[in-house]
Amino acid sequence: MIDAANPLSWVPSANGHPDFPLHNLPLGVFSVAGQTPRGGVAIGEHILDLQVACAAGLFEGEAEAAARAASGDCLNAFFALGAPARRALRAALTGLLAEGSPARMHMEALGDALLPAMADCRLHLPARVGDYTDFYVGIHHANNVGKLFRPDNPLLPNYKHVPIGYHGRASTVCVSGTPVRRPLGQTLPPGQEAPSFGPSKRLDYELELGIWIGEGNAMGESIAIGEAGEHVAGYCLLNDWSARDLQAWEYQPLGPFLAKNFATTVSPWVVMPEALAPFRIAQPPRPAGDPQPLPYLLDAQDQAAGAFDIELEVLLQSAAMREQGLAPQRLALSNTRHMYWTVAQMVAHHSVGGCMLQPGDLFGSGTLSGPEPEQFGSLLESSFGGKQALTLSSGETRTFLEDGDEVILRARCRREGQPSIGFGECRGVLLPARSA
Repeated sequence: MIDAANPLSWVPSANGHPDFPLHNLPLGVFSVAGQTPRGGVAIGEHILDLQVACAAGLFEGEAEAAARAASGDCLNAFFALGAPARRALRAALTGLLAEGSPARMHMEALGDALLPAMADCRLHLPARVGDYTDFYVGIHHANNVGKLFRPDNPLLPNYKHVPIGYHGRASTVCVSGTPVRRPLGQTLPPGQEAPSFGPSKRLDYELELGIWIGEGNAMGESIAIGEAGEHVAGYCLLNDWSARDLQAWEYQPLGPFLAKNFATTVSPWVVMPEALAPFRIAQPPRPAGDPQPLPYLLDAQDQAAGAFDIELEVLLQSAAMREQGLAPQRLALSNTRHMYWTVAQMVAHHSVGGCMLQPGDLFGSGTLSGPEPEQFGSLLESSFGGKQALTLSSGETRTFLEDGDEVILRARCRREGQPSIGFGECRGVLLPARSA
């Protein structure tokens, strides 16, 4: 019997684990040396190998079908099964890994074959990304960036009426730990009339929530906002690397292009919606005078419990800090509470014109900054457009990223009476640009 108030696992490292206790059980794709990638479940300091678990007959019925779909080298087939299959697998996993599990002795006998140490595994991109859409739902970020370019009118008229987004480059979505190379492109330096070509000099990160799409919709049909949650397979962290100088020159009139398409990093674990259920909150009320969303974007249940209380953190470690043995330094601590639009509103809007969403499609929330400087989710904001440098523990300063810098994103959910759960890390080291 599982004690909901004290959910312990027979896997010792899961109990009290800051990211992966029994209440989390995120899915991902991993490999051990000499073996092909396969699906797994994070539990404490281990990964439950779904292929081994299926071969051992640990699942039955709908949970078995879901486990087999999730045991391959990507999670797309599992995402396509939809929410009922996901819930069946999660319930089965919880029962198998709980302290009083009847299958405990059988599972312990399988040893490292079933539960390899996470430290001995390589983590892969969890799904094949068919399409990637980046939204702009962090209103404080939108205000801060808007003030840099339009001090008297930071938010454009459409912002509070429609969830703004653009289509990104799916082919360069990469998993945490993948090095990111500084991009080349055109910029228009201040005072020049013609653009120049070369490495970006204003390279930035963006602190975002990633949303994995599960069951999709047919082309020409739409997903109603009240049903949108059933189409979300899970969540991750997302760093939408941005070359601000390239962006300033190219974004008009069609928006980001080379400034964004060189890399987007995601954390490797897909945190299921059910794991986040205890951390749902009411969507913060709109300020007085803000327009009410149009009917297709408005749902009472979504307004009552469609937002999340997830702590978001950005850390940076420079090459010099690593050489000196200095720990990564926190640059920002924000929260998903600062989303102006909910995930359900993003899904409903994306599909309302008949756009076909597919399993494995990825959304980014846009940068989720808070109202205070210590909550800003990008260096563009923290340095006030490059005018005010941040000082690192090594004595170095930063307005934008330097080669060798490693950006680390973390997320954690906390609530009294609930075990904390986390997303794991979203990391990337910046490499020098290739020769032009």
